[in-house]
Amino acid sequence: MADIRNNFVGIKSPNPFWLASAPPTDKAYNVERAFKAGWGGVVWKTLGEEGPPVVNVNGPRYGAIWGADRRLLGLNNIELITDRPLQVNLQEMKQVKMNWPDRALIASIMVPCNEESWKAILPLVEETGADGIELNFGCPHGMSERGMGSAVGQVPEYIEMVVRWCKQYTRMPVITKLTPNITDIRRPARAAHAGGTDAVSLINTINSITSVDLDSFSPEPSIGGKGSHGGYCGPAVKPIALNMVAEIARDPETHGLPISGIGGITTWRDAAEFMALGAGNVQVCTAAMTYGFKIVQEMIAGLKNWMDEKGHATLDDVIGRATPNVTDWKFLNLNYVAKARINQDLCIKCGRCHIACEDTSHQAITSMVDGVRHFEVMEDECVGCNLCVNVCPVQGCITMEPLAAGVIDQRTGQPVSPVYANWTTHPNNPMAPKVAAE
Repeated sequence: MADIRNNFVGIKSPNPFWLASAPPTDKAYNVERAFKAGWGGVVWKTLGEEGPPVVNVNGPRYGAIWGADRRLLGLNNIELITDRPLQVNLQEMKQVKMNWPDRALIASIMVPCNEESWKAILPLVEETGADGIELNFGCPHGMSERGMGSAVGQVPEYIEMVVRWCKQYTRMPVITKLTPNITDIRRPARAAHAGGTDAVSLINTINSITSVDLDSFSPEPSIGGKGSHGGYCGPAVKPIALNMVAEIARDPETHGLPISGIGGITTWRDAAEFMALGAGNVQVCTAAMTYGFKIVQEMIAGLKNWMDEKGHATLDDVIGRATPNVTDWKFLNLNYVAKARINQDLCIKCGRCHIACEDTSHQAITSMVDGVRHFEVMEDECVGCNLCVNVCPVQGCITMEPLAAGVIDQRTGQPVSPVYANWTTHPNNPMAPKVAAE
């Protein structure tokens, strides 16, 4: 079997699957259950400084977006950092690390943006035996209004400053958690790198309102008739997270900076995609909250089976393999040609491909042939956009078939199918009639 042991900035764990800092990692009871289920590590729910306790709402804390089958696609939360006393959390962290020395235990921290606050909490965390710290610069709600979380993560100069403090006052590896609520994710990553961070983790949640109750006209979740923006996570944010991980992985200024990938990871395939784009390991939250801690067993088995099938012996064979294939649009090969093909044996004659193409694309799919309901791609009109593939309800019914390089339509700039070997006779060639006449 493939070896999926993980070494992330010197922090070792039996697999690359960590639980992200969130409600599932708020106390020893949860973390012990997670480790028994097989998780390789946890990032303890974010700790704050000693002082007046954090007060969370005593009511709904989550808003949701579902698919047609009621599958949870996105979760919005308005919960703050841990509301348990700092000393209680520290004592539990120490005991858990003693009980599970082979698992990674990371302390997420968020304190006011001043040197003394960070200097005070770091030795307390260090005494627990934690393997590292994660600086929470991502939380977009509640704490950000207090000058913490994403309020820091949106200012690269603040990121660099706090990272420098942490590297000065602790021996532990420093992971900087980045907010996606920013224009260019490379800038905060560069700032963290300049400050000496050992790694970055991303993405944190996306600022959002998921829905509005049209009876009470209150955003969900509603607290006494009022609602607030919160942090959005779950499968729906995965594409955003993948892009941001890739942006950092391929940025020359942060090349080689270790990345812990976060954002909508639900299956082993999701994890493999993050690692292929440069993540050294992954963190999971919403999937565990949706399906329970034992979902990690499917992730572990699936990742190992895929690696065995593909001949990947260790995680290093996977990490970063897709990064060189991410490029800017201007470097894409405009001579590449692909056309849609419909497998008539699989087609259920629903017509979704036809109507999508007819109404919103290039009128390249027939609906009737000799008076019979029939859907087939007209190659001359197909530009290879693959919308039909994505709207078809039957997996594998419509595929995109690469063709040999052809010529470029001089009027539209689009590739022309090689079926017209002689450009002089192509009907789209404005010179064709003249050439034919001659």
